[in-house]
Amino acid sequence: MDIQVIGVRDLPLIQRGDDLPALICEKVAFEDGDILTVASSVYSKAKGFTRELAAITPGAEAVRIAAKTKEDPRFVQAVLDSSTDILLEYPFILSELPSGHIGVRAGVDHSNVEDGRLIILPPDPMGAAAEVRDAIRRITGKDVRVIVTDTCGRAFRRGQTGIAIGWAGMTAIDDYRGDTDLFGHVLEITEEAVVDEIAAFANFVMGESHQGVPAVVFRNCRAWNGHDSVYFTPREDIIRTALKENKKD
Repeated sequence: MDIQVIGVRDLPLIQRGDDLPALICEKVAFEDGDILTVASSVYSKAKGFTRELAAITPGAEAVRIAAKTKEDPRFVQAVLDSSTDILLEYPFILSELPSGHIGVRAGVDHSNVEDGRLIILPPDPMGAAAEVRDAIRRITGKDVRVIVTDTCGRAFRRGQTGIAIGWAGMTAIDDYRGDTDLFGHVLEITEEAVVDEIAAFANFVMGESHQGVPAVVFRNCRAWNGHDSVYFTPREDIIRTALKENKKD
C-alpha cells in the first residue's frame, strides 16, 4: 500500500461564512476513496463557532477555577459553557464535551485566531464531517471520506498529537477481533483506532503554528471494517473513574 499525503496549501484565511469545502475543492483534484482531514479550527471559523472574549461574563464557578489555574476567568467560562462534565480542575481543566470527546479546556483555543477571540470545537463533529463529505460529493461527484481533527495531549506521555473528533465515510475502529495473526493465533482484543492514526499524521503535516496547512488529503488508503465505539463508556473508563473519585476527595 503506497499512500500519498497531500497538504492543501494556499487557502485564504478562513472567515465566518466561507464555503470551506468549495475552497478545498479548488485546490485538490479528489479521487474516489480519498480521505480528507480538516482541522476543526478552520471548520469552526467558517461556521462561526467562535466567541468574543470581551462579551463573556464569568460566573462564580469560573472565577473559582481561574484562581487555581491562573487563567482569564472569561476563558474558563467559555470552557465551562462548552463542557458537559468537568473531570479535573487543576493543574488544567479536563472536561467532557457533548460529543463524548474528553479534552483539555474543552478544546477551546485562542491560537490561530484574531486577538480577543476564542475558537470553539464544532458542537456536532460527526455531523460536521458528514456535511463536508456531502458537499465534496455534490461539488466533485467523488466519494471522499472525511475526518475532522483536533490536537490533544496524552496520558503518561509528553506532547500533543492529532486525534479524530468527527468522521464520515468510514468506521473509527478497524476491528481485528476474530482474525488470525501470522502464526494462526486468533486475535481477541485488537481494535485499531485508524481515524486517530490518520489524524495524527495529518497534524504532523498541518503543523501547530504558522504553517497554514489546515487540510490534508490521504490517497490510496485501504478500506477497513469495524465500528465507531471509540469512546469508553463511563463504566469502562478506569482513568475517568479515578479522576472523579479524586475530585470527591
